Amino acid sequence: MNQPPARRPQSQSDGQSSDEAAIPPKMGPASGLPPVQPSTPSSRPAANTPPPPPIRATLPPVRPPTGHPTSTGATAASGVGSAKGVRWKGELESLSSSSGKRPRSDASNSQSGQGPNDSDGDESKEDGPTATEQVVREAPPWLISMVVHLILLIVLALLTTPAGSGVGKLILNIGRGKAEQVSELAEFSIASEEVISDSDSLFDSEAKIDLADIFDSADLETLEEATPLDLGVGMELVALRPMFQGRSGAMKQALLEIYGGTGETQDAVKRGLEWLKRNQKPSGGWSMRGPFEDGGLAENESAATAMALLAFLGDGHTHESGDYQEVVKKGMTYLVNLQDRSGFFAKSARSHEKLYAQAQATIAICELYGMTKDSWLRDRAQSAIDFAERSQASQGGWRYEPGFDSDTSVTGWFVMALKSGRSAGLEVRDSTFENVSKYLDSAQSFDGAGYGYQPRNDPTPSMTAEGLLCRQYLGWSRDHQPLRNGIDALLLDAPFSLKNRDAYYWYYATQVLHHYGAEPWQEWNRSMRVELPNAQVKSGREDGSWAPQQDRWGQNSGRLFTTCLSIFCLEVYYRHMPLYQGKSSQ
Repeated sequence: MNQPPARRPQSQSDGQSSDEAAIPPKMGPASGLPPVQPSTPSSRPAANTPPPPPIRATLPPVRPPTGHPTSTGATAASGVGSAKGVRWKGELESLSSSSGKRPRSDASNSQSGQGPNDSDGDESKEDGPTATEQVVREAPPWLISMVVHLILLIVLALLTTPAGSGVGKLILNIGRGKAEQVSELAEFSIASEEVISDSDSLFDSEAKIDLADIFDSADLETLEEATPLDLGVGMELVALRPMFQGRSGAMKQALLEIYGGTGETQDAVKRGLEWLKRNQKPSGGWSMRGPFEDGGLAENESAATAMALLAFLGDGHTHESGDYQEVVKKGMTYLVNLQDRSGFFAKSARSHEKLYAQAQATIAICELYGMTKDSWLRDRAQSAIDFAERSQASQGGWRYEPGFDSDTSVTGWFVMALKSGRSAGLEVRDSTFENVSKYLDSAQSFDGAGYGYQPRNDPTPSMTAEGLLCRQYLGWSRDHQPLRNGIDALLLDAPFSLKNRDAYYWYYATQVLHHYGAEPWQEWNRSMRVELPNAQVKSGREDGSWAPQQDRWGQNSGRLFTTCLSIFCLEVYYRHMPLYQGKSSQ
């Protein structure tokens, strides 16, 4: 396979030295790592240091604020072309100094009223029955019987349907309705043509699954908190959901409907998984190099196997359930056999790829355990989490070697690994996340609206998307102004477009915008859900894959890399439960 020539963004400043321009881009084939270099010339030997992540030269131009320089007086600390760096910084500057360029109608509204455990009436009164006792005394026998039977039906449904698997806690509230009296029972009937059968199309406009109120009715900021469902007659049902609880059954279908998935996106995921199945090695693992065409320049089986497994897990398939149980079982066994006693998976990876592969393998094994609760996996998943905490650098993040230096790119993968572990019920120290926040503070620009590859580097779209996703998982609220400014800048300067293929950037931007929801997500998804399936190979030996040739990092990382990241994007509707309340429809 021909070695790709060194690439240089077309928008680089003429003031950049020829030595800098001649450095070939290095990236791990498994990682999607943008080219990197240390923030100062003396921080790492030049011979082992890839250049920093350049800002895409083909991005649409962004108009800087009036009077802001665009080509002089700015030199990127990261070695990136100064003209583009100034345009990106100028966009963030203008957003940070104002309320944003886009009119906002999706601001989160504060919730008022009683929570699920609040009581009606004044509990300080010592005389007379409580509100609950009064409701029970006044309720006719038929109503009490109906409530009891309804509770039994709900519990039975949760125990026997996919939607109920993994529900950790149920809270039932019974209270007085607004109407004091019911004059008569309403008669009702269900006509045969109104029943939605299993064969009805999910995307039929006449068969809506409108569960947006599930996410509107709760006062929650993170997925670990409870979401009450209003069941009527004064009752609320509260379910605690792990972050990967939406990948199967009724919840998966509801999330597809709410967040704008289509039959085409689901078909593309299916074709992609079939391609991965055909290219699984007899040993159970996957390769970055082949047997498919246009593989990566170097091998990294731990990362390749982890990414392929994550594609199957993201669509709800494990070694215990789903359509690919044997495929996942073989891949899981192969990955676990790579792990040593310290929890490390990536012994055979190249030095600058080791911790990328380690983080990806940690996500995979934590998700497998979290989705199945297979006791055989718990110790191995906890060992991987422990390794991640031990290898955190003093700066608060991770980079190429355990305990050595930090960058935003590797750190983002470890944040997802640790969050997956905690959601699966594994032990993760709070101090680990606190240290990540300190690192992000050092790598941010414009109060957190933009992020560079390392501290003192200029912000780029890919690192900004990754940094913002970390901030979302670490607790930033949906209406935090720097989050809004960063999202606006991404949509203005780096919208989804096949003219600028960058699966690494798409992977992070798609997640950030999906969690944020509302109009920014709709704007991104309107293009992504059409263009990405259209770019998939539809015939021949590579049917179901995404070609790497035109992708920003695909020529180095290969076809499995671009295919897995594209599948992750198209699974986003249900791959992780939404972080924020509020409607996020198509």
